[in-house]
Amino acid sequence: MGSTGTVLRELRGAQKSAKGVSLYSRYVNRPAGRVLAAGAYRAGLSPNQVTLISALFTYGAVASVALVEPSWTLAVLVYAALAVGFAFDSADGQLARLTGRGGPDGEWLDHVVDCGKLLLVHTAVLISFYRFGELPSDAWLLLPLGFQLAAVVTFCAGLLREHLGKAAASARGPSWAATPAGPVSRVRAVALLPADYGVFCLVFLLLGAPGAFRAGYAVLAVVHTLFLAAFLAKWFRELKSLRAG
Repeated sequence: MGSTGTVLRELRGAQKSAKGVSLYSRYVNRPAGRVLAAGAYRAGLSPNQVTLISALFTYGAVASVALVEPSWTLAVLVYAALAVGFAFDSADGQLARLTGRGGPDGEWLDHVVDCGKLLLVHTAVLISFYRFGELPSDAWLLLPLGFQLAAVVTFCAGLLREHLGKAAASARGPSWAATPAGPVSRVRAVALLPADYGVFCLVFLLLGAPGAFRAGYAVLAVVHTLFLAAFLAKWFRELKSLRAG
């Protein structure tokens, strides 16, 4: 087992493409995940164990949002747990690529944890609104449901786009599947920031000020809904072009 520095260098060479990735994931979450992956490698953990550690941090934070009255202390703890959980979510895939121990079971487990995360985080906000929030109107209780719909549909539609695209490319033969990706766009990386889960986690730092949290959460809900509409239109056109070609 090599030194931590050697492992980190190997992990840097085993990164996914940065295309379609926001600045937060590229410069914050992936590097943090790389450090955690190196530590997990040194500790002899498997990628699936790292996925479960990610779930522990994330689901613990989500449960706290639902069960504990909002405060500034809770805000910091929830954000920290969500951010660490997200970094471990990056670490499991990096560790799998480093060790060659990835497989369909690990990918399935990772997606199950991610889907549960998106469902539960907005459910927890709904519960917090109902239990602790002095809401201007009961209509605010619909906001987490709408945000949840946008987040889950984006996640599921994106996965389907990826897998259907790979299947279509495979059917067209090796030359099509090997077509190189285009250059990484910094403008696109900046534009994707509002849709990044890591940026979404930042809103929980406002839990100590319920009005500010509601406002920030509402803004992000609107932004994610707009991104959903744009993504659905883009992915539909891409898949239709694969069929037409």
